[in-house]
Amino acid sequence: MTDRYASLHRQTRETDVTLELSLDGGERKISTGVGFFDHMLTAFAVHGQFGLNVKTIGDWEVDCHHTIEDTGIVLGQAFAAALPTKRGIRRYGHAYIPMDEALAFAAVDVSGRPFLVFQGDFPQERVGDFDTCMAEEFFRAFATNAGITLHLRCEYGKNSHHMIEALFKAAAHALKDALSQEGDGDVLLSSKGML
Repeated sequence: MTDRYASLHRQTRETDVTLELSLDGGERKISTGVGFFDHMLTAFAVHGQFGLNVKTIGDWEVDCHHTIEDTGIVLGQAFAAALPTKRGIRRYGHAYIPMDEALAFAAVDVSGRPFLVFQGDFPQERVGDFDTCMAEEFFRAFATNAGITLHLRCEYGKNSHHMIEALFKAAAHALKDALSQEGDGDVLLSSKGML
């Protein structure tokens, strides 16, 4: 399997995002200015076994929205760039992840067809400086720009921190499974012969 790596920079009037992603591991250094979001991206990288360096400077005088969404956009773009061919991967993955009282499920298809289904009702509106509604916005930005189909569901929970962290970890484990090698490394899992 070739080196699955991408390095991107995206600057707008709202954010400045620099990101490096290795789908096959490496160092992890995350700084977005949103402590809980840094924690979630670190968990995502550790559980997906990705190398991930992120530096995001956002318009905090507004709120956390642009910082989180734009980081998701760039992470998705890096994911797509790091996987130019889908040959040799399992393509599908899924995971259930418990975290204390919370249980989350993720299923992914690395298909080139972007779609997000997200189900999660969080009892608290914020975790630190992170608005809980931004979990869905992050995953939508990521899935759309990565070109993947991603289904996420928090089955239950009482603590928004636990619920969101379980979702990030479930997504990571599902992606790790989907990106694992299948067969001789040249298999393309599509009856059409292309994705």
